[in-house]
Amino acid sequence: MKTLTKYLCDKKQTGETIITPYIMAGDHEKGLDGLEETISFLTDCGAAAIELGVPFSDPVADGEVIQKAGLRALAKGVSLEKIVAKLQKMETRIPLVIMSYFNPIYNIGVEKFISELKNTNVKGLIIPDLPFEHEEMILPFLRDTDIALVRLISLTTPKERQKMLAENAEGFIYAVALNGTTGVRNAPMNDNSSHFKFLSENSKIPVLAGFGVSSREQIVNYKKVCDGAVVGSFIVNALHNGEFEKVKGLFS
Repeated sequence: MKTLTKYLCDKKQTGETIITPYIMAGDHEKGLDGLEETISFLTDCGAAAIELGVPFSDPVADGEVIQKAGLRALAKGVSLEKIVAKLQKMETRIPLVIMSYFNPIYNIGVEKFISELKNTNVKGLIIPDLPFEHEEMILPFLRDTDIALVRLISLTTPKERQKMLAENAEGFIYAVALNGTTGVRNAPMNDNSSHFKFLSENSKIPVLAGFGVSSREQIVNYKKVCDGAVVGSFIVNALHNGEFEKVKGLFS
């Protein structure tokens, strides 16, 4: 069992609410030099793992807040290669998960990219524009590593396909809470609670709700039907505005 899977499954077994914040790597006044500071802050807040976004010029799954964060990071010269180089010099207390579109990985070279991650605390990888049918473009390079490929499962995915995707999944199931892009808004949990219950019943690993999660109340409600949540736009926006108490409030 890979580190991320075991780490989060152990938390699931204790009943802990698993909160995984998303940040845009390099979206800091110090650029990538501020990354370790942000990771340390979120770890102290109680993050179970941290998802690191990679700035990209065509982020099809991201809403306005994360798009703007990506542009700020790109303006500071941040790239996937520079992020990996920075992570190779860092030690973290919790697992990191890189969220990148496939194009930046392809430009580096899949084999080279995965090889360079071996010297980091990156234990998970999310590629939102890589469908299950094309996972063989990266899985052969991950099989002998400690890096889990995390799958997203949407509300519109047919039940049989949800079961198939959940089978042998690693890390956690990223259960999309609403249709559309990421963003700060009130995802109508009462309307899609059956989605999370179904995934939880058919998955041996933690199921986390993501997209539109922006309050402690939502996280508490999602814990009733799954294991926790991924929080992105709310945290990205709060960190950018220096509203650190708002971020702490999500965890308690």
